[in-house]
Amino acid sequence: MTTGIDVAVAAVPLLLAGVLLVGFLWPATRAMPLAWVAALVIGYTAWSMPVNWLAAASAVGVMTAIEILWIVFGALVLLYTLMEAGAFDRINRGFATVSDDRRVQIVLIAFFMATFIEGAAGFGTPAAVVAPLLLGLGFPALAAVVAAIIGHIIAVTYGAVGTPIVVGIQSPLEDVAFTRDAIEAGGMTVQDFSVEVAAWAATYHALVGFVMPLFAVGMVVYFFGDPDERSLAPAWEVAPLCIASGIAFAVPYWVSAWYLTAEFPALIGSMVGGAIILSILRAGYLLPDEEWDFPERDRWEDHWVGSIEPGQSNGSNAGGAESRGGVSPETESTDLSGGEEMSLLKAWSPYVLLVVLLVVTRAVGPISDFINRDIFIVSWSDILGTTLGGSVAWMNVPGFWLLVSAVLAIPIFGMSGKEVGDAWKEAGRKIVSPFIALVFVIAMVQVMLQSGAHPGAPEVGSMIVLLAQTTADILGVAYPAFASLIGALGAAMAGSNTVSNITFGAFQFEAATQLGLPRTIIVGAQAVGGAIGNLVAIHNLVAALATVGLLGQEGRVMRLNLIPLLYYATGVGLLCLLFSYVLFPGVF
Repeated sequence: MTTGIDVAVAAVPLLLAGVLLVGFLWPATRAMPLAWVAALVIGYTAWSMPVNWLAAASAVGVMTAIEILWIVFGALVLLYTLMEAGAFDRINRGFATVSDDRRVQIVLIAFFMATFIEGAAGFGTPAAVVAPLLLGLGFPALAAVVAAIIGHIIAVTYGAVGTPIVVGIQSPLEDVAFTRDAIEAGGMTVQDFSVEVAAWAATYHALVGFVMPLFAVGMVVYFFGDPDERSLAPAWEVAPLCIASGIAFAVPYWVSAWYLTAEFPALIGSMVGGAIILSILRAGYLLPDEEWDFPERDRWEDHWVGSIEPGQSNGSNAGGAESRGGVSPETESTDLSGGEEMSLLKAWSPYVLLVVLLVVTRAVGPISDFINRDIFIVSWSDILGTTLGGSVAWMNVPGFWLLVSAVLAIPIFGMSGKEVGDAWKEAGRKIVSPFIALVFVIAMVQVMLQSGAHPGAPEVGSMIVLLAQTTADILGVAYPAFASLIGALGAAMAGSNTVSNITFGAFQFEAATQLGLPRTIIVGAQAVGGAIGNLVAIHNLVAALATVGLLGQEGRVMRLNLIPLLYYATGVGLLCLLFSYVLFPGVF
């Protein structure tokens, strides 16, 4: 029989992580190893897990972490390659020179560029890159961070070429017997299920998130406009542009999620939508009649700006000269191979190649079959005498094709060996902290998930199953309204949609099963919640604020970002209730 003590003990690893990450503001590299140790101790003492099962579950977590990091490393290499080549600066100027109106710049840079970078790299990269770009254009540092974080949220579920879905949902559900068996009993593979989850998540995002360009503009003009006369009137003046931008992004984004794969929505939505809106603006449509700008510099609040003045570049962080590989002002706007301004098509070409490579390797049967052969898969079955196993299809994972695109970019841009080396070294430096954090957080989750799989496991099932059953009992029929908030809590603690999905994906699946709710719809809400939690994730806020010289303002940004978070969570909660009980109660 389950007791309150059982539930409290099962929750200790998650509570410990939350207290250390949010309460004491510890970095994940320090907090997650302790949370993993707590899971080991509880697994051994309260769940009677043998030592070999504890080690095997942790090993599965390490393999999953390696798969994620393979993708993240490739994404960072490609991004820093473009920065080194000056292509990223060319893309930025393609957006920034359309209009001097700050509201238009928010739409083009804080929305379209940020969502593109999220789809390409993820893991906190958009805000850390886009905020310094906006600062360099003359935005107050605090406004730059707020706009960049709000602007990219709709894309986070498909960040780093779909990592939160492909790895965050699919891999953990494949690794756990009770979820894998339930999905297969429903006539689906786990991969099919994760694709369905991605499609439902895109539906939530499209219906709720298409207004995020207007939200970002509204937040900036209201909180950073004339301090004597706060008003949303300047935002309403560009509402047609904002709504058109949201729709131009959301339609190809939604179509991609339903009819292609979970790897493309953010990339395709930002590239197609951005191209459409740029064309409309260049034709003279949707531009505001009068340009809006921030008040005079001497009227700004002290907390708007930190150690870097607007209009300056932070040479030690993303978006500055060093992160662009030391590209000098004299050369950063030129084509390295010829000295003339690089065309936008050439600047975008590595990402166009990436999309083509990913489509071909997934849609063309013979090629897909070839790269999924056993010789291209590193696997470990029956780990340490258990029934647990894991694998990494290193050639099929997007990380491989991201690296291929980065290599192809070298002759496209005529890059030198030093420039290529600098890009790879910078990516290597950026991967160290995520590596430590991800290894321990996923190992912790695997111990919690597998705690009910070993011979002699308690009747209550795993720690995750027990927590899910208890939560389902408490919330009952209201559970769909809170599903996205559970995902948001995970992301707020860990600063990652992927980690939130890994931590709570099986939890949400089991809760939906206990309540007889559509599991794809509930887990889809989890995937969306993992995105919106990034609005207040302390780690993401610290990273973004550091790039604009404004450390110490995390609490202020968090309070401001609670506004879009509550909007998003409420909208998704209402849709989840509607989908679960009225419109689509019969889906799996």
